[in-house]
Amino acid sequence: MITVWGGQTSRSIRAVWVLEEMGLPYNLKHVDMLAEERDPAWLAINPGDFLPAIQDGDVTMVESVAIMEYLMGRYGPTPLQPAPDDHAFPAYQQFLHMGEAGLATLIMVPLVSGFLAPEEERDNWGARWARECVERRLLLVKRQLANAPYVAGDRFTAADISVTYALNLGANHAGFVLGEVEQEYLARTTGREAYKRALDRSHEGVRT
Repeated sequence: MITVWGGQTSRSIRAVWVLEEMGLPYNLKHVDMLAEERDPAWLAINPGDFLPAIQDGDVTMVESVAIMEYLMGRYGPTPLQPAPDDHAFPAYQQFLHMGEAGLATLIMVPLVSGFLAPEEERDNWGARWARECVERRLLLVKRQLANAPYVAGDRFTAADISVTYALNLGANHAGFVLGEVEQEYLARTTGREAYKRALDRSHEGVRT
């Protein structure tokens, strides 16, 4: 049985969403990242203390996009992952990784600065630079969605799971304003039944 260690608003939604799309059984263990003391069982899984992590037999993994790729590779094939000879594969590969490396990671800089930094340090050079980088990368997302309903083309893939998390993170927690194209895209991706199930599970806390 696959176990996902996650939290309500964390990147663990990516792993849970993939599991729901693929119809795979799993357990979800909630990690309270705001707790003053961490559960030793959690730190034994990931001493780096960041979400998500999964356990699958003797396999332990962290990093949400790597987890997605592992699940699809281990338990696929799945329509979530185009084959390398599929015409959609290059765009899929690009946006799968851009969702984290080019968007969500950078979004965390103004997000954390805005919520956790001392008042006089919130509007800092690093946060402004990261915000500008995200805005430029969003132009690539906008251009892609102007020509197709999903970031890899005509069908939903795991790249949409990756990008959807980043767009939601930016819009809901870091003050990024999404245009009509991006908002319509999010309505399509988050309207999927698997996403709704994943969101419900992520808000339940521990469930086995």
